[in-house]
Amino acid sequence: MRSLPLPLALTARLSPVVVLAAAGWALSSGTFAATPAAADRATQKSGEESPSAPATQAVSKTYTTAPAPCDSLAAKSVKSLVPGAKTAGKEIPSTDSKLRRTCSWNALKGYDYRWLDVSFEITESDEAAEKSFKERIAAKSGGGDVPGVGDAGYSVVNLTTEDKQQTREGMVLVRAANALVSVTYSGSDFESKQAPGTDEINKGAIKAAKEAVRALEGGQ
Repeated sequence: MRSLPLPLALTARLSPVVVLAAAGWALSSGTFAATPAAADRATQKSGEESPSAPATQAVSKTYTTAPAPCDSLAAKSVKSLVPGAKTAGKEIPSTDSKLRRTCSWNALKGYDYRWLDVSFEITESDEAAEKSFKERIAAKSGGGDVPGVGDAGYSVVNLTTEDKQQTREGMVLVRAANALVSVTYSGSDFESKQAPGTDEINKGAIKAAKEAVRALEGGQ
């Protein structure tokens, strides 16, 4: 067979390359090329088909820090509930003062003794506060609801006798969103050996609790 002239042979060898190159150009930039919209749809579809990580929702807390407990009661309230006490009160050391704080007032005037504690506790959520509230009141049976304070309120009064000396103690627990407000109020008369009446102690504890809750709400 007669060999082809060199230019014609090169043309024959290069023709398939040119055809393939032209076809590739047509696919990438011609009518067969994928449009941006099509590419976006493909990407979107791929994203929809891939499993997504579970969504995390941050817990919103109404209260993040405990207020200063010794500032929660007005001076006139302290004088009324604990006659003879220093109105400034004394804050009890806490392991975490951001979340738990307590102030205490106590005094002996004549033979009449009074003791008052006001505590604030901040929990992680409303649900956590509600659970703690229910557990605490279950352990202090015999009391009743306190309406019109926080989200829920409970009070109980107990009488104890030691060496013939009576002491009556009232406890009020209030839940306000994710915060708990606790008040303990007690009294004794060392001359008569008797304790103040139930009504006096209960009303005094509730008065202090309502004032403390207002201080909590006003400081947030």
